[in-house]
Amino acid sequence: MAKAPVLTPRADDFPRWYQDLIGKAELADNGPVRGTMVIRPYGYGLWERMQQEMDARIKRAGASNAYFPLFIPQSYLTREAEHVEGFAPELAVVTHGGGKELEEPVVVRPTSETIVNASFAKWVQSYRDLPLLINQWANVVRWEMRPRVFLRTTEFLWQEGHTAHATYEEARAYAEYIHREVYADFMVNVLGIDVVLGRKTARERFAGAINTLTLEGMMGDGKALQMGTSHELGQNFAKAFGIQYLSGDGQQEHVWQTSWGSSTRMVGGLIMAHGDDSGLRVPPRLAPVQVVVLAIKEDEAVLAKVREVGERLSAAGLRVRVDDRTDTPFGRRAVDWELKGVPVRVEIGPRDLEGGTAMLARRVPGGKEPVAVDALAGLLPVVLEEDQALLLRQSRERREARTADVRTVEEAVAAAAAGGWARIPWAVLGEEGEARLAEQGVTVRCLVAEDGSVPDADDAPGNVAVVARAY
Repeated sequence: MAKAPVLTPRADDFPRWYQDLIGKAELADNGPVRGTMVIRPYGYGLWERMQQEMDARIKRAGASNAYFPLFIPQSYLTREAEHVEGFAPELAVVTHGGGKELEEPVVVRPTSETIVNASFAKWVQSYRDLPLLINQWANVVRWEMRPRVFLRTTEFLWQEGHTAHATYEEARAYAEYIHREVYADFMVNVLGIDVVLGRKTARERFAGAINTLTLEGMMGDGKALQMGTSHELGQNFAKAFGIQYLSGDGQQEHVWQTSWGSSTRMVGGLIMAHGDDSGLRVPPRLAPVQVVVLAIKEDEAVLAKVREVGERLSAAGLRVRVDDRTDTPFGRRAVDWELKGVPVRVEIGPRDLEGGTAMLARRVPGGKEPVAVDALAGLLPVVLEEDQALLLRQSRERREARTADVRTVEEAVAAAAAGGWARIPWAVLGEEGEARLAEQGVTVRCLVAEDGSVPDADDAPGNVAVVARAY
């Protein structure tokens, strides 16, 4: 009899494969409250690496980390009409505390524009206080009707940036910088996902924003995933919260603002963009463990060599784990590391010891080959960069191969139904066509210019709508 696969094959049932992988790779469990999740250590390790890479880029953009309360007075949300309307269906509201009914209900943070801006109104007095560039790493709550671990959960982790600027031009340039130099740089060069950068339509725009910039990735099943967004808020919140500054010429002016966020949804994107029927494939630049050195069997000389190699590779700057758990069968351990997507396994047994070699198993392209132990420290950094580049290339090639240029709503729906994306001129589609697509479960993921760049306006000549089914 054929051996049963560890995971449901992706071609048979992609959602089931996704759930299988999350469980078998020990990434997360469902929490006791519907829609919540428990992130397990290996899954949290992936998020920590994302945090580290993102945080460094955010700080290079000039923003400083702060923290704002989880509970927000309900009245704060009502100050900006579009914002409260957009979030009302997702709010979790606390009405009792300490055994008593609260004088005013409080909302569990769905996003922090309102509470941040209440502080900004106190902190900004003069043009000398600008720009004010703040980021926070936090949890947020949005009551989900159709939860899915990492992709849509009632509580999730994220970073959210909030800034105030003296002019519209400065705010717009900063939102674009975050979009390009923080988010796109991280997603392309670390996550290895060839995201499309674009502009959201008015229908898909963040509630309370005048413009939303997005990054859309194609998953393994051809659906789109919004990986992050950067918003121009104009002066909407500044006027609602009275955030004004004294300009250099002595005039009271409202600030111009941005907000931007990315979340643990990126872990779901990592799984679905790179995973295969054997499990995760983690990009080497992201991987919490880049190399695992495995002892094949119980043998003192083997164990000593495994530990020595681990130390040598760590000293070479690699993120290494030594697996000397010889009380667990080698095959089971190898499958476990394969499921977790560790880029490289270095396997050492008695025969390898005799020949001064190790077996090198590469997770991304697959395959094994013997390598001289003394060559590993020089070889592995090269191998890891090759595999990083391969994942990005595969991501790009999949998106290009599965994106069709179409001229009608019907053709766009057919492309999405076939497991791909479609590009259609916005002048042809328009808001009426966008509404017709929505009836078929297809959305405009973003608008791009003819050359693939981000357009300056919704109605810029030559705009192209990228449409797909999405998570």
